[in-house]
Amino acid sequence: MQDNLKILKEITPDVSRVLTPEALAFVASLHRTFNPTREQRLRQRAERQIALDAGAMPDFLPETRSIRQGEWQVAPTPPDLQDRRVEITGPSERKMMINALNSGAKVFMADMEDAYAPTWNNIIQGQINLMDAVRRTIKFTNPDGKVYRLNDQTAVLLMRPRGWHLTEKHILIDGQPISASLFDFGLYFFHNAHELIRRGTGPYFYLPKLESHLEARLWNDVFNFAQDTLGIPRGTSRATVLIETILAAFEMEEILYELRDHSGGLNAGRWDYMFSVIKKFRNRADLVLPDRVQVTMTVPFMRAYTDLLVRTCHKRGAHAIGGMAAFIPNRKDPQVTETALAKVRDDKDRESRDGFDGTWVAHPDLVPVAMESFDRVLGQKPHQKERLREDVQVTAQMLANIHVPGGTITENGLRNNISVALQYLDAWLQGNGAAAIFNLMEDTATAEISRAQLWQWIRHNARLSDGRPVNRELYNQIKLQELSGLTDSRNGRYTDAAKILDQLVLDDSFCEFLTFPAYEYLD
Repeated sequence: MQDNLKILKEITPDVSRVLTPEALAFVASLHRTFNPTREQRLRQRAERQIALDAGAMPDFLPETRSIRQGEWQVAPTPPDLQDRRVEITGPSERKMMINALNSGAKVFMADMEDAYAPTWNNIIQGQINLMDAVRRTIKFTNPDGKVYRLNDQTAVLLMRPRGWHLTEKHILIDGQPISASLFDFGLYFFHNAHELIRRGTGPYFYLPKLESHLEARLWNDVFNFAQDTLGIPRGTSRATVLIETILAAFEMEEILYELRDHSGGLNAGRWDYMFSVIKKFRNRADLVLPDRVQVTMTVPFMRAYTDLLVRTCHKRGAHAIGGMAAFIPNRKDPQVTETALAKVRDDKDRESRDGFDGTWVAHPDLVPVAMESFDRVLGQKPHQKERLREDVQVTAQMLANIHVPGGTITENGLRNNISVALQYLDAWLQGNGAAAIFNLMEDTATAEISRAQLWQWIRHNARLSDGRPVNRELYNQIKLQELSGLTDSRNGRYTDAAKILDQLVLDDSFCEFLTFPAYEYLD
């Protein structure tokens, strides 16, 4: 074991397989090299928030105008990432990974972030599942004896580590918790990069929660360091960046530029984007969003963001990947399923017509629906990057004007936010980061929207469509009603979930991420 590196959990055989001395040395070198810059970038986030709280509005950066006006392209796309018309995402859980890889989607994003509760066991087992998936030895046996194995043809594997803001509390380096991003990335890269290359693919990633091109530059430096350390040519790694914060939307070209040798494109991370809008403008009484269900992809500011993403990507030769279809089929209720499929079809038809090269789904049953939408537009072409969308002209005001025409706050919206937040926190605390709630696949991002809206509505004395004020009393009244219905039928961790939600919703200060307080409850 290295000096000044401590593992605060039992060294089981699984832990020993993942945290070999060589792997630990690699992640420790990543942390020691890049954590000071990571911490600086987080301080810059806080400084930008202070400016927003003082009334500043985000804008395109004058200091990077030359990048936006320059002639450059990202590196050519690797052959196995050319066709990304349907991507499925899900947690790095064994059975789900096998089903996702076998789903018929072109890409599978194995998630260690928003759809994954970071218990120590989950983190270690997730890395083992990824190692086995890369080597095609992964299998799962159901209690009923059914065995799940990989098909001959599977989706291309991408991995999403945790964001820059998170730490892994069970590993201390020089007395401090290791960066969760560098820990997740480093272990996956160390154990699998050479094997992936040998199999004709590569170490491909999704990068979450970036707020600036400087954070993308940090990732690019990490890729170069990791590749150099393991003797892998620079540019082998590829990263698709989720544009899921409103500040990143103003720096899309710069983000592509920083990662241009490693770029896999951009993705419209719609749910976290909505959360980011609430979070960044949380202290603005004039910028309060209505019920979550009313903030659709066709409202003006969401439309501006996605149109700009397609134009930006295609201008620079990069893939533009559409957002998540969170609807999930209900095999016990055909009517619910038909409604869900119709909504997914409409969403994917719109994205394919708008120029996206691919899209996300959360359930294998949705793959054929999304595939049909993109097949109809793409045909035999792997993408539609030739559609430059030069008709799109998006201003800073269009991105930042978050008014939703006809938007209202309703009791149903308030009640739904409380129920979703409670149910998701209960699932997350039990180690499940992707929870089916009200026929939607909810992850941390959608729970963040729910609790952030509750805080914002209470803080700014918002009123329901029937005139009642949204205050602490109404929140507590509905919370108790919802808890009563939930705890009557289930055993779980609703007491802890309610305690965390109260803290998130009722504290005077806004907590940046719900995972900060909730992580303290995890083993």
